[in-house]
Amino acid sequence: MASVRANMAGVVARVLVQPGDTVTAGQEVVIIESMKMEIPVEAEVGGKVTAVVAAAGAFVNEGDPLLELADS
Repeated sequence: MASVRANMAGVVARVLVQPGDTVTAGQEVVIIESMKMEIPVEAEVGGKVTAVVAAAGAFVNEGDPLLELADS
């Protein structure tokens, strides 16, 4: 099981995947808004999304989990 974590503090602007989706390494999965900029967060590994931890509108700190992935 792997986690996709926030790469910076900010507000989750959009979650681009949902549980059950399969993602590939490098795929954009979440957009974080910080200092009026939108920064994409990419999955470091591929897998199946088992849980979305952070919802749109939620504030996250750097390193907070955003998604949980199961090995594909």
